[in-house]
Amino acid sequence: ARWLKDGVEEHGRVYLFLERQFDRLRDGYERSLRWALGHNTLMLLASVGILIGTAFMFRVVPTGFIPSQDTGVIFANTRAPDGVTFEELQVLQNKAAELVQKNPNVAGVFSASGSGGGGVSNPTGGRMTIRLKPGSERDASADQVIAELRKATAAVPQLQVFFNNPPAIRIGGGPSNSNYQYVLQADDLASLADISERMLERMREVPGLRDASSDLQLANPQIDLDINRDRAAALGVTVADIQSTLYAAYGAARISTIYSNTAQYDVLLQMAPEFQLDINALKLLFVPSATGTLVPIEAVAAIRPSVGPLSVTHYQQLPSVTLSFDLLPGVALGDVTGKIEQIAAEELKGEVQGTFAGTAETFKQSTVDLPILLVFSILVIYMVLAILYEHFVHPLTILTSLPLAAIGALIALWVFGLELNIFSFVGLILLVGLVKKNGIIMVDFALQKRREGASAEDAMLEACLVRFRPITMTTLAAIFGTLPIALALGAGAESRQPLGIAVVGGLFTSQLLTLYFTPAFYIAMEKLLSRFKKPEAVAAPEPRTAA
Repeated sequence: ARWLKDGVEEHGRVYLFLERQFDRLRDGYERSLRWALGHNTLMLLASVGILIGTAFMFRVVPTGFIPSQDTGVIFANTRAPDGVTFEELQVLQNKAAELVQKNPNVAGVFSASGSGGGGVSNPTGGRMTIRLKPGSERDASADQVIAELRKATAAVPQLQVFFNNPPAIRIGGGPSNSNYQYVLQADDLASLADISERMLERMREVPGLRDASSDLQLANPQIDLDINRDRAAALGVTVADIQSTLYAAYGAARISTIYSNTAQYDVLLQMAPEFQLDINALKLLFVPSATGTLVPIEAVAAIRPSVGPLSVTHYQQLPSVTLSFDLLPGVALGDVTGKIEQIAAEELKGEVQGTFAGTAETFKQSTVDLPILLVFSILVIYMVLAILYEHFVHPLTILTSLPLAAIGALIALWVFGLELNIFSFVGLILLVGLVKKNGIIMVDFALQKRREGASAEDAMLEACLVRFRPITMTTLAAIFGTLPIALALGAGAESRQPLGIAVVGGLFTSQLLTLYFTPAFYIAMEKLLSRFKKPEAVAAPEPRTAA
């Protein structure tokens, strides 16, 4: 109202140039469309081939769940040999932390010895939280930094370091060395340990899988005391007396408190640290008896060194072993889970059962739930369109554009080496809403012309040409709106890139193909419906009566 002049508006050169180019494009589309409508059977056969190709691409494109993204933070778990002392563990942990800190892309390291993920104590391991420099100040991504840190920490002897870049959303699962978990359960710990060891060895041979490890540690040094209860009873010594003596020597029993004017101090009873590390010092302990005499502990118990499990974890109230693993860059989770299930089917015997846990478990469920969600979304759209058009066939004509968009999305993911994960699947569901508007725009106009008496071929031809501009305009607007996501612009955008790639690829192919296949399907359906229509009855003339 403020800038436009009264009267006829004169357009500039740019506008006129674009209009001429658009007219040429529309004229070329009209010629090709007339040829396509003249070979309607060939177009229908080609659409069937595309539908088969869509089903094939669903099997070709690798499947994943929630991709990792560069958040500037990397986590690491460490593991030292069984039986390592805390002092030895701390030395190894500090060496690894120093090597990590030397990396030019690392801003800081938090290191904790004797602690695992989720705040669980780990006497033979530790954890590190590595904060990276901002993306503008480093020349490597988080995954590339992990590859550099693996090489650097390999120089620390007797210490395994498991680095992982967690996914954007981590779902369930217990503390482990890697992002994905497979849990074995059984009542018998011996058979569980045997089968878990065999499965772990075979998992390490699976291509694309790395950092396979088990949380079961059976070689932890320990000291067994076999109490001779008959001799202990004869000497007036009870099991509780032996337990109290051992706790006083190796525990931290608080026996008193010293109060001062400004503070208070706990008095702890225990042996000197240098004696706690010597098994011979254990043999010198004396246990008080009921008679008041001191009885050597060797007189009532046999002391022998052995090995045993460091801890026994439980999953769903049963003894369990968690086999954790991670993936090499570019490897999809779906490529690995099937091979692990095949190994489990060959190795699991007796009462030992296995199942995925955490993110891997949710991924297995999503492979069933997401396709059902896609089917239900299509059914809901069909029902809504059937209500609006009061027809059962015209909604099918509109929905013919969906396979054409799906194959474009899947081909785009395959070309760019991306996987069909939860984000790209959201893109497929989004395409259901975006792509069907092409069919609605064409079919709605054609139905109006049919009510005016035009043939199916003439009505659809005019609908395609008149609605070519809005179809092109809305498709280009959606493509340009999704390009920032497809180009992975912004921090952490690489996890959402599959969504953008799927939408752009689907819109591109749907724009090219629906302009030809939807008219062909519409004309075929109109011809089919015309065969089942009853011919309209001709009204008989009313009989005349004599005046």
